[in-house]
Amino acid sequence: MARIDAFLKLGREQGCSDVHLAVGVPPMLRMNGEIMPIRFRELGDRELLGYLFEILSENLKARYRKGQDLDFSYMAEGVGRFRANVFRKAGGIGATFRYIPSKVPSLNELGLPPVVHRLAEHRQGMLLVTGSTGTGKSTTLAAMLDLINDREAVNILTLEDPIEFIHESKRAQIIQREIGTHVRSFTEGLRSALREDPDVIMVGELRDAESIMMAMVAAETGHFVLATLHTTTAVKTIDRIIDALPAEQREQGKNFLATNLRGVVSQVLVRSAEGGGRRAVVETLSMTPAVAQMLLSDKTHQIPSAMQTGREAGMQLLDQALLDGIQRKLIDPDDAYLYAQDKKSFQRFVTDASLLPRVDLAGG
Repeated sequence: MARIDAFLKLGREQGCSDVHLAVGVPPMLRMNGEIMPIRFRELGDRELLGYLFEILSENLKARYRKGQDLDFSYMAEGVGRFRANVFRKAGGIGATFRYIPSKVPSLNELGLPPVVHRLAEHRQGMLLVTGSTGTGKSTTLAAMLDLINDREAVNILTLEDPIEFIHESKRAQIIQREIGTHVRSFTEGLRSALREDPDVIMVGELRDAESIMMAMVAAETGHFVLATLHTTTAVKTIDRIIDALPAEQREQGKNFLATNLRGVVSQVLVRSAEGGGRRAVVETLSMTPAVAQMLLSDKTHQIPSAMQTGREAGMQLLDQALLDGIQRKLIDPDDAYLYAQDKKSFQRFVTDASLLPRVDLAGG
C-alpha cells in the first residue's frame, strides 16, 4: 500500500471530494466546497515527492523531471479511483486528488432538469457542458453518455485527460482514449476519431482554436459531439468559441453554431439546503430559431432575454434556476446568493447578514 493512500482513505471516510497535498502546509480536504486541514504536520518537499514517486509510472516521473505538470488517474486499492494533478508552486511541489465514484450517476440522481435529458438525445451536432473547474462538468457528461449507452446501439468514443469514470459497454460500444497515453492531444484524437466510425464523440475539454475547429468539423459531418469549456454562462460560451476562431473564420463559426449547436448547459455546485453536500444548478440554452437569428445578427447580448422567457423550450438563466432551488428548499439561500448574477433579487432570502452589502447610514 502506497503511503499516500492513507490520506486518500481518510478523505473518503470523511466524505470529501478532493485531497490537497502541498509543501509547507498540512494535507487539506475539500468538504462541501470548503477546504479543511487534516491534523498532521506540514509536508516537506522531499517527503511529498517521495509519496508521489511511489505511485507515478516511469513515464510520468520522466515528464515531471522535465518540469511538466502531470494529469493522471490513480486507483488506490480498497479506497477508490482518483483524478490526480501534480504541479510545482512557490516553495515546492503540490498535488490534488479528486475522487471519481465507481458508479456513473444518472441525470436524475444529479437532479438535472428534463431538458438535459432531451439535449442528450440528439444524434448530430454539438452539445456543450460548461462551468468553472470543479463544478461537476465531467460527472454530467458521464451521466449523459451512460444514458446514451443504455438506450442506443451506437459507437461512442471518448477523449479524456485523464480518463475518469470507467464506462462498460451496454447497448452501445464505448471506447475510451486518454490524452498522453493513447493519443498526444485532443486535436489529434479528434482527427483520428473521424476515421474510427464513431456516432458519438465526447471531448473532455476544448482547449484551443484547433480543437474547437476539429470538434466543429466532427459535428458538421454527422457526429454528435459532447464537450466541455471553462466558461460560466451560455452567452460567454458562444462568445468564447467565436473569439477563439481566426478572424476570417468567425462568420463561418457563427453559421456553424446557429445550425449545429444543440444547446449549452452551464453549471455551478451549490450547497444543499440540508447541508452535507452540494447540488448542481444549471443554466440551459437551446438553439431555437430565435436564438440562432440573434447569433447570426451579432445580437448575442439579447440571448439572456430569450432564455428568460424560453421555459417552454427548456431554457433558463442561472438566476432562475437558483431561485427555483431556493423556493423548493433544495439549496442553501446564502450560497445561492453568492452565485447569483442579480444579487438584489436574492437579498430577501439571505440568512447571514454579513453577506449583504453594508448601508452607509451616515453618508446619506
